Amino acid sequence: MTRVAIIAAMAGELKPLVRGWTHERRGSVDLWRWKFDGGEWVAACGGAGVDAATRAFAEVERDGPVERVISVGWAGALSEAMAAGQDYRLSAVVDARTGERFATGGGQDVHDGWLLVTSPIVADEIEKRRLASTYKADLVDMEAAGIARLALMRRIPFCCVKGVSDGFREKLPDFNRFIGADGQFRVSRFVLFAILRPWYWRGLIRMGENSKRAALSMRESLLDILDGRGDIRQRNGYPNGTH
Repeated sequence: MTRVAIIAAMAGELKPLVRGWTHERRGSVDLWRWKFDGGEWVAACGGAGVDAATRAFAEVERDGPVERVISVGWAGALSEAMAAGQDYRLSAVVDARTGERFATGGGQDVHDGWLLVTSPIVADEIEKRRLASTYKADLVDMEAAGIARLALMRRIPFCCVKGVSDGFREKLPDFNRFIGADGQFRVSRFVLFAILRPWYWRGLIRMGENSKRAALSMRESLLDILDGRGDIRQRNGYPNGTH
């Protein structure tokens, strides 16, 4: 049976894709599955950062080997050229901690030249400028390089699809203070923080709108990668319901 793993950080990144899929939660990891004749797509999220993404991938592998892995989720723009709300298929991922560079799968899944850098922290405007200058990267996230490394170790194809949640010059709060050691975002603490700081409201509203559009855009790209002609979905009654 062919199994494809789709690894994200947050449930919202996967929400449009996994409507109607079977859901379960194991510890801090959410898993969604859609089985079809001869295979299975498994989406998982365990929080922000490489460690959380590694846990999510491990939960997918508990149920069997994986033939392909896709890193998906929101990312920050490192240049004005990367449009907020749009998704991009990356040609390579670089780890800011080690300098390692990982190529993605070839063919229609990538765009030549688009590079993502994985940072151990949420990058603010100053850090975005540094990363753009140092790595000549287009986007920044916190997980993809870790997933790419796991794929390389297993000798399985790796693909990366990221949707832009925040533009290059967007001024936003420091999200790092609300991410726990387990990679989970402390929503209640952040809401209280944001309510008392109205100067962030417009940027946060834009980020919320961009994130929703990016998640929808990523869904279309993922389905194109998984089943470009729609044959699998048509034969197996792909769900169109909502949670």
